[in-house]
Amino acid sequence: MTQIAFIGLGVMGAPMASNLINAGHDVTCFTRTPEKGRALVEKGARMAGSVAEAVQTAEVVITMLPDSPDVQAVVLGEAGVLAHAARGTLLIDASTIKPETSKAISHAATAQGIRALDAPVSGGEAGAIEGSLSIMVGGDREDFDAALPTLRALGSTIVHVGPSGAGQTVKAANQLMVAGHLQLLAEALVFLDAHSVDLESAINVLGGGLAGSTVLQRKSPNMLKRNFTPGFRIDLHHKDLGIVIDSARAAGVSIPLGAHVAELVASLRAQGAGGLDHSALLLQVEELSGRGRSELDEHRS
Repeated sequence: MTQIAFIGLGVMGAPMASNLINAGHDVTCFTRTPEKGRALVEKGARMAGSVAEAVQTAEVVITMLPDSPDVQAVVLGEAGVLAHAARGTLLIDASTIKPETSKAISHAATAQGIRALDAPVSGGEAGAIEGSLSIMVGGDREDFDAALPTLRALGSTIVHVGPSGAGQTVKAANQLMVAGHLQLLAEALVFLDAHSVDLESAINVLGGGLAGSTVLQRKSPNMLKRNFTPGFRIDLHHKDLGIVIDSARAAGVSIPLGAHVAELVASLRAQGAGGLDHSALLLQVEELSGRGRSELDEHRS
């Protein structure tokens, strides 16, 4: 049993913390929205009143937060992790943030005697619930080895991909590919529907061929049901694609298709659909194709 502080109980964080409890770890949570932690308290977690309280006795601190500024505030602030965690504590940031931010946090953590890993995850809400996430980890190899017993409660594919910041770079590539898959899946569904093909049958056979993917498996059922309850919001994917574009520019890399999909995601968000699941790209393709009255109007905020 490891004493773990878990900070951030959103769509991904809450089930991840739950799986750590299921694995027998001693978990203390902190969230700015305490009601999100009620179910975890019922399972045996403790709720701290502050980041400082959560981390002061922790052996491992895991952060799962929306964006770089959030992680910087929680980790680097006067009331943050580095100011109150004990030397030797292992800090695992599972958020998706800029690689440069992860590198800066690692440098600051090392100066405080704290071991830091960037360990963003992929697999969506379903993967977080199942404990089957793919976890791409950047940082020192010895620290990665020390983190493995904890990470095994969260994911089924856990890979050390390089030094600090490498995990975030791989996650950026992941988000680039997922966005492309989602956009093409949306286009395929509209294309098939225009030709009066049975969509469930088509998805079944496509999933068994080279076009099959986890995106197809995970996202097509709700797209067919027209259920866009967020497992991963358009707002967040827009943020992630901004990281991709900036990182590609910094490296002098051309990503023409990725840049186009980033613009489509940005357009959908600008139309007020940022709170929908990223599979709502389907609604935009339908609207662009003039396929009847678009449901996008109903979701504009």
